[in-house]
Amino acid sequence: MTLIEILIVIAILLAIGGLVVVNLIPAREQANRDLQLNQFDNISGAMDRFRLDLNRYPTEEEGIAALWNREVLETDRDQANWRGPYLQNPIREDYWGNEIIYRYPSEIRDEDEGDYYDLISPGPDGEEGTEDDITNHDRLRDEDGEIGGFDDFQP
Repeated sequence: MTLIEILIVIAILLAIGGLVVVNLIPAREQANRDLQLNQFDNISGAMDRFRLDLNRYPTEEEGIAALWNREVLETDRDQANWRGPYLQNPIREDYWGNEIIYRYPSEIRDEDEGDYYDLISPGPDGEEGTEDDITNHDRLRDEDGEIGGFDDFQP
């Protein structure tokens, strides 16, 4: 083999490697986003069980720590009604190591529609209020980015 042939083989391998990397990066970003949404689904299930026992969601002061720590509850009555832990392992951070933001009542969904809370991941950039933020309401967004309801469903 000559030097030119070896350089051509190396160039072809680099081109193939570049194509693979360029095509896998968006897939990895989407996979991380899906993992974060699944984490929010787990927290939401725990929040629903918490609400069944205490007839309310945790306050902002209690935060999602109320799902695994009875001591953060504000009253003795609530501590007596608590049947947790509602999560097996505490979840304090998103998949990028940022603290999960909890707001109650919701600032994202219209309170006229019901009683909602917000779970927010600042996303890969770690800054809240940017385009890459992920919320527990994202699965309800339509193609325009608006949160839809169940108004389209009729008996």
